Amino acid sequence: MRMWDMIAAWGGWGTVGTVGAWIVTGCLLVCGLVGCVLPVLPGHLIIFIAALAHRLMLGREGSGLAWWSFLVLGGMMAASQIFEIYSGAAGSRWFGGTRWGGLGAFLGTIVGMFLMPWGLLLGPLVGAFAFELAFARKELRPATVSGVGSVVGTVAGLVVKLVVGLLMLAWFFADVFWIR
Repeated sequence: MRMWDMIAAWGGWGTVGTVGAWIVTGCLLVCGLVGCVLPVLPGHLIIFIAALAHRLMLGREGSGLAWWSFLVLGGMMAASQIFEIYSGAAGSRWFGGTRWGGLGAFLGTIVGMFLMPWGLLLGPLVGAFAFELAFARKELRPATVSGVGSVVGTVAGLVVKLVVGLLMLAWFFADVFWIR
């Protein structure tokens, strides 16, 4: 008997495959959760990919994941991303900023994504502050308050991002082990 035939005939491959799939899934889920805290990694996307990889590696019956779970996970991922992008602008407006301050915070958030990790907080702050001064013609103090509001909103967005990441993990495990 050739060596490859002996390896292929070994009866423990099903167990190794399941264990290997769970190791890959677990590593991806942990990386995704870390990415919900560290802005360098796309946490929600990694959690979604973990669920997809789990389903592809183990199939429908072996994974326990239904097709509609990907709709739920994708919806949570999209809602969190939208909320995170607009949270700085909402914070600026909540603290008395004008539409210009909200627009500056929004644009600052987009620019700040490319200047990680500090750009995530400084982008909305500088954007709201600069737009309030330049376009809304506000004084220094109200422009500063609007900028600080954008940071408060951005931090709230990061908290929501972590909560949604935890909800995505909870949904994944609930669907794998309890929902049938």
